[in-house]
Amino acid sequence: MSTKSFSIHWNLKSQFPNTCFLPFARRCSLNAFPLSFFHCPRIHSPKPYLPQPPLVQSNPFNQTPHDLTQARESISEYLQELGLSLEDSISISSNSPKYMQMLVDAVKELEEWNAWNNSNGEGDSLGFKEMIIFMAKEKGDNGKVAFLESVGLPLSSAMSVARYLSSESLPSIIRKIEARRGGLEMLGLVDATFRFLLESFPRLLLLPVVSHLEPMVEFLENIGVPRRSMGNVFLLFPPILFYKIQGIKSKFSTFEKVGAAYKDIGKMLLKYPWIFSTSIQENYEQILLFFEEEKIPKTSVDRAIRSWPHLLGCSTSKLKLMVDQFGELGIRNKKFGRVIAKSPQLLLKKPQEFLQVVLFFEGLGLDQETVGKLVSRCPEVFAANIDTTLKKKVEFLAEFGISNDHLPRVIKKYPEVLVSDVNKTLLPRINYLMEMGLSRRQIALMIHRFPPLLGYSIEEVLKPKLNFLLNTIGKPAKDVVGYPRYFSYSLEKKIKPRFWVLKGRNIECSLEVMLGKNDEEFAAEFMGVGRMLVSPSATFQ
Repeated sequence: MSTKSFSIHWNLKSQFPNTCFLPFARRCSLNAFPLSFFHCPRIHSPKPYLPQPPLVQSNPFNQTPHDLTQARESISEYLQELGLSLEDSISISSNSPKYMQMLVDAVKELEEWNAWNNSNGEGDSLGFKEMIIFMAKEKGDNGKVAFLESVGLPLSSAMSVARYLSSESLPSIIRKIEARRGGLEMLGLVDATFRFLLESFPRLLLLPVVSHLEPMVEFLENIGVPRRSMGNVFLLFPPILFYKIQGIKSKFSTFEKVGAAYKDIGKMLLKYPWIFSTSIQENYEQILLFFEEEKIPKTSVDRAIRSWPHLLGCSTSKLKLMVDQFGELGIRNKKFGRVIAKSPQLLLKKPQEFLQVVLFFEGLGLDQETVGKLVSRCPEVFAANIDTTLKKKVEFLAEFGISNDHLPRVIKKYPEVLVSDVNKTLLPRINYLMEMGLSRRQIALMIHRFPPLLGYSIEEVLKPKLNFLLNTIGKPAKDVVGYPRYFSYSLEKKIKPRFWVLKGRNIECSLEVMLGKNDEEFAAEFMGVGRMLVSPSATFQ
């Protein structure tokens, strides 16, 4: 390059630092520049005395549809020069609008510079399409940016990934991505997930499908991870994609300590994909030691970890805070073990959140001892949200007719009502009882007397027992209002046998008298003997 040409190039770069003009510098008319312009020092020099050209902001609306069509055609032609088929080049050029706009902006910027300096009309010029192709070549990515944008990457990410793949040719990259995409689709990854992984982990393109991805699919299926769910695992913990299968197997020994079989480990992986990370594996030993010092039965700890592996990501200091919260309610050692075995997620709550639930129940009139019993019986209640779950259930019960005075008893006897679905569980049972002729007031009275009523299945418990009451015993439905516990007894093992005994002796009595006595009392009163009518191990539903 001549001194004059280099000087022109240097000054062009000083005005437009983001654009490369090297070949075009030779095409600019030298008469457009004063002689002193060419003798300006190239480094640490003041700007030339020429007036500055007006700044022209890129505006897509300044481009005509013809310009955009020509730009797409130019990109397509350039991609074909790189070895792509006509079909592929058209597809890529049509799906990389940001890349195309970048080239168009660069060409428009150069045209404005040349138009401002070519006052004498001298100098050669290229056509618009040729300038687009030149700008594409000047970018130096050999079409990779256009392709990566066409598969869904943002332009900035496409440029970053393209630099990582600088040693690969575009046709080679396309072949690899299609192969990996097919392999990842086997793993349940959709296009959006593939784009995210490619953007964050471009090394994905180096993973062989046949010798790595396909065996990975088979291995994960063997440990109980459904193929349709593998995408979620990789999206949450992408490094597992790069693990060797033997390396994963070596980590299994950690979870075998909690009695986890292969299928259990698959379920744990679905819930918490980070279980194979080094930090989680190291934290596991500390957690086991912590629970041992707190005298929590290991069987309960093992069960909690298997069902809620997120615990492995929790620090022992955080666990200690929650253990102390439970201890204040009298829940320690074996009691605490039973609680975390049923609802291990409670250990991940913040202490203040747990305390808010305790205060909520105390505000309803329950003392601390009763609250502790609630945790032991139904710990999932304390994992529920106060505003969206607990308060709404309390409001539902109040609206149905349960008074504030009766509410503590209902919650104490049947805390499960607070985590029962209103539309799927509570209302269907209430509506069924109303269809059988009971009023809202009668049902509210039944709930107060026997709260577990709301948990019984309509088809398996309520309907068959009401049908027997109405059609066989011959009593009206209102009789269960005075004794709703009727629904708690086994139809086959207690209700029917005792009814047939009474009927054979022409004895009529209330449901409470018929069912409320134990076996010895019933036999002595109605059969005149001291033996039992049915086994004392009669079961209840």
